[in-house]
Amino acid sequence: MRFVFVHGTGVRRERFDELFRLVGAGLLKRFPGAEVEPCYWGDEFGATLSAGGASVPGMRPLVATDLDDDPETAEWLLLLTDPFCELRVLAEIGTGADDGGFGLPGVQSPGEVVGDYLRGLPRVLDPGDELAVLLRETGLVEGYRYALDAVADSEEFHDACLAAEDDAIAAELVLLTSRAVVAVLLSEARDTTLCTGDERDRIVDVLSDRLGGTGRGVVTGTLGVLFKLAQRMTTQTARDRWRGDFTHDKASEVGDILRYQSRGEPLRAHLEKVIGHSPEPPVVIGHSLGGIALVDTLALAAVRQPPLPVRLLVTVGSQAPFLHELGALAGLRPGAALPSGFPDWLNIYDRKDLLAYLAEPVFAGDGRVTDHEVRSRQPFPVSHSAYWRLDPVFDRIAEALR
Repeated sequence: MRFVFVHGTGVRRERFDELFRLVGAGLLKRFPGAEVEPCYWGDEFGATLSAGGASVPGMRPLVATDLDDDPETAEWLLLLTDPFCELRVLAEIGTGADDGGFGLPGVQSPGEVVGDYLRGLPRVLDPGDELAVLLRETGLVEGYRYALDAVADSEEFHDACLAAEDDAIAAELVLLTSRAVVAVLLSEARDTTLCTGDERDRIVDVLSDRLGGTGRGVVTGTLGVLFKLAQRMTTQTARDRWRGDFTHDKASEVGDILRYQSRGEPLRAHLEKVIGHSPEPPVVIGHSLGGIALVDTLALAAVRQPPLPVRLLVTVGSQAPFLHELGALAGLRPGAALPSGFPDWLNIYDRKDLLAYLAEPVFAGDGRVTDHEVRSRQPFPVSHSAYWRLDPVFDRIAEALR
């Protein structure tokens, strides 16, 4: 069996190599002996800023996800915006009515003990260490030293340590400190990370254990306060916090989309060539903009006849259905049905990925189109990159090919 992987917007060589490694590993686990072909187009067909970004004022708004029915996503979206917010709240609401004599000379308070634990964590991990493996596999390892230092040196952590004058508050401090470290890691990596909610939670657990705590089992008052704050403030706070983040690298994410929409013919011709030269009908997998380009390419080829020989189209976190609703797909007229030569289409999406859309309702009644939901348990934009760490993505592809 042969697979072709087409990447999405904003991806360049180093990032593609990591994505392709994950995709290849996931497919070969289920299809031993299969051929997995990379289709990298970022350098040749992607966008660049010819004037060095002189036109970009720096605005990148964040659209809020459904927060009311998902407190976990709301909390982590707020943490991505402000990694120290929970520590700040703990410092405000923490009380030490019974300090147990920790004010005596030479007697450390529970909060000071947590502070020593954090400052004493090794900044360089043994490659075989569980935490090192987790950080490496999720693309977060390079920011580990920075995240530890950022939290340890922060005023919020210092104040929270002072407030933790009993064991109960110190237990909460351990959890919130671990979450702050992970939030810094994720916010710095943002959409280049490949971390699911389960992996994120495991990193929190490991850090909590090394800070002298018991992981995520602690029920905290701080988290309740923060969820209410997240519901009210996340959308606008995130916009304000991320407004200056539209750098030269990030511009390629929007630029690739705009360039494809106005000058997509060369990329579609490249995809047609890759598919047409395959020794057998391949399974083509497109992430994000890669899925749009594949839908366009296959639809145009099917109309011309003969259609491109494709065994299955898989789109992952793709905007193709939404663009068709807008009448903005190059390969299909507004409101048109899929042509007769179009292959079976499996569309994989995560509700928390704001760049993922449903295809079945758009092409209602077409038995070739199937939607499948997966859940990374990550807020956007991390959710848009987390698919390739999820076994259900590859399991569903395997099911479709049985």
